[in-house]
Amino acid sequence: MVIVDAHAHVFPEVRGHCADGPTLGAGYGRVVAGVQPMLLVPGCGEVTAHLAATLIAQMDWAGVDKAVLLQGPYYGECNQCVRQAVEQFPTRLAGAAYVDPWQIDGRRRTLESLLLSGFCAAKIELSVQAGLCAIYPDARLDDPELAWLWDVLERRGLVLVLDLGSVGSRAYQTEAARAIALEHPRLRMVIAHLAKPTPVAEADPRLWALWQEQLDLGRLPNVWFDTASLLNYAFEESYPFPTAERYLRLAIERIGPEKVLWGTDTPALTLTATYKQMAELAKLHTRFLPAPDQALVLGENALRVFGISR
Repeated sequence: MVIVDAHAHVFPEVRGHCADGPTLGAGYGRVVAGVQPMLLVPGCGEVTAHLAATLIAQMDWAGVDKAVLLQGPYYGECNQCVRQAVEQFPTRLAGAAYVDPWQIDGRRRTLESLLLSGFCAAKIELSVQAGLCAIYPDARLDDPELAWLWDVLERRGLVLVLDLGSVGSRAYQTEAARAIALEHPRLRMVIAHLAKPTPVAEADPRLWALWQEQLDLGRLPNVWFDTASLLNYAFEESYPFPTAERYLRLAIERIGPEKVLWGTDTPALTLTATYKQMAELAKLHTRFLPAPDQALVLGENALRVFGISR
């Protein structure tokens, strides 16, 4: 069985932005976000970083064959780092470009050039706390000025990865994502974090209906979901994280195993569980599926969606 982590991160430093202000690595796993220091990853070095060689070592330990590298504003733009990681480990890693479509100066020419330089996908993190909505409060995926970007991604066969933030937030733009998927039927779209089910959302009928509505995008032929950070959402739980398993089961029962890609969100999630535990839980939480369907979730879907060779 091929195991693919469809949502991992590498970065040489933290130098980005979030809703609290600039983010800056402070060493030994810590970052300062605005003026508030916090632990981002387990502290094991003078520089707060997560390099490709570190990820590969973790993958080897956990029995994970391949990973897709994604980026977001919180860590800062890492296109060169991701490109170099893919070049260093071409049989193990695939990479998505960091895309800020609202950047004013030369955005179209710069982005079109970027998307030709070895990436299999483009990632747009829209979330309010750690994504582009923290920088551009009025950012909308249905902005007519972005239509060219969806055309380019579709024409070049690249995947669009979206982080649409917390249920009910201004980043949770389900209808805009639906419109993109319908207007560009050859554009493969992956929505991160399984649309972010949480106990708070589940307790509110309106929010839970919004989660189900976004998850139903998976019924479209060109939309998938990854499971990154799922272990974190019932934050009071510990191993084996039964609520994460229940949410995964609900999603698979609703849209099918062929529409779900296992992912971790490492390294931040290693504050919750080790990477090896995450891989073990991926198998444990999908044990209710027949073996061929389990294989889809754990790796086959990611291979097909991202065009990764065996």
